Amino acid sequence: MGNAKSGALSKELLEELKMNTKYSEEQLYAWYQKFLNECPTGRISREQFESIYASFFPDADPKAYAQHVFRSFDANSDGTLDFKEYIVALHLTSSGKTVEKLEWAFALYDVDRNGTITKNEIHEIVKSIFNMISKEDQKNLPDDENTPEKRTDKIWDFFGKKENGKITEGEFIQGVMDNKNILRLIQFDKPQKVQERLKEKKQ
Repeated sequence: MGNAKSGALSKELLEELKMNTKYSEEQLYAWYQKFLNECPTGRISREQFESIYASFFPDADPKAYAQHVFRSFDANSDGTLDFKEYIVALHLTSSGKTVEKLEWAFALYDVDRNGTITKNEIHEIVKSIFNMISKEDQKNLPDDENTPEKRTDKIWDFFGKKENGKITEGEFIQGVMDNKNILRLIQFDKPQKVQERLKEKKQ
């Protein structure tokens, strides 16, 4: 995945990232240098990623959510994010197209990576999102979504699945695009803010 250790960004990786993200060649080179300065090994560990999240949410418990976000971007499941995975993460959470963002959201909810989502998996992610919402803010949520269980039921009922049913990626993306209210229920908007803070930190 690129020549992380050599300190040079390979032409192949550069072309691939230019094609799949909004970043220019100059931006990618600049990002790469900053990435190596922060992570001399060319990789971010899950622990580093979790600590970045924790520093942005001092009043919450972001560990579980950070682990799920990390998993969704760790494309080759090696327990680290390399430069390519990191840039794709930045692109998707800050400026990706809606469909790309929903593909990422599906990967986030597909905890066991088997290509479908179950109600238990939705509950697991929703629970980790609730850990990020302050108790005060939770009080202001509508009655039918003010607990992880209620929000999970609301999402699941929308897709019209039986209790032990499964949602495919196509159903998930189409369903959310057809109903923006579900998009609000499945996402937590702070990751984008985290990415913006990350950018500031690296500049």
